[in-house]
Amino acid sequence: MAITDRDRLNPEGLRYAQAVAETRSFSAAARAYGVTQPALSNGIAKLEERLGGKLFDRSPRGVTQTAFGARILPLIEQALVALDAVSAEARRLTEPGEQKIRMGLSPLIGSDLVARVFSQVCDLPVPRDLVLREANMEDLRASLRAGELDIVLIPAVAAMPRFEHRVIDVVPIVVVTPEPAQDAPLELEEAGKEQFILVPDTCGLTTFTTQLFQRHEMPLNTYPGEAASYQVLEGWSKLGLGSAMVPRSKLTSPDVPHRPLLDQGREVQISFEAVWSAESSLAGDLLRLADGLAAAR
Repeated sequence: MAITDRDRLNPEGLRYAQAVAETRSFSAAARAYGVTQPALSNGIAKLEERLGGKLFDRSPRGVTQTAFGARILPLIEQALVALDAVSAEARRLTEPGEQKIRMGLSPLIGSDLVARVFSQVCDLPVPRDLVLREANMEDLRASLRAGELDIVLIPAVAAMPRFEHRVIDVVPIVVVTPEPAQDAPLELEEAGKEQFILVPDTCGLTTFTTQLFQRHEMPLNTYPGEAASYQVLEGWSKLGLGSAMVPRSKLTSPDVPHRPLLDQGREVQISFEAVWSAESSLAGDLLRLADGLAAAR
């Protein structure tokens, strides 16, 4: 059966719908995509006409997905990821002198691990340039799926099915305290009595902290505000607003008051993993890189 113009879907309409699904707002989606709201609304209306059903309901409380939209929008996201991957791989194959590895880093990754990355890249069979990009976890994961990054180094706190994983580093967790530094470690059960200052749940640290307390079925007492960075965590803790849980490698100085965190006498650690696609044209080098980092930790 021949495919008619009516059967074809406009990629712009698909992207408009994805933007609305992410922002839950037509106006916010239009701003994010850089178009006028009437243009975005018209694009989605044409898409809904092609699909034969409404994707969104609008009310004074905001934008919600219809039952039809809840089934179709995940397929739209998958289609756009595949489309972006085609473009990214085409650029990789056609750009002259393409010899770089594009690596995404969580802000939690310490400088010592980055130095090891550069050392391992130098040992690859084919010399390659390393291009680093630091971003929050969701952006890194989305860029990896879209083929815009070759490999990401992130906390091992959320699954990414169909991708290769390798734990490449483990770092002790410490509790930054308002009091002067103490030699005695802090047991997790005792730490449960503390009030913790958290950062936005973008780098993986808050997810790790929440999962740690959930695994032990302990309540997590949190400060009602939110710090923007690890340096702010230290400053607010010094002011007595609460304690903060951070990887030891992210302390701005060894002199920052902190205590090692233990779980029944064992050091609490956060794991970092390398994640990449086995379908990547660089898969062999990425595996060597990840294995080298894991062996050197």
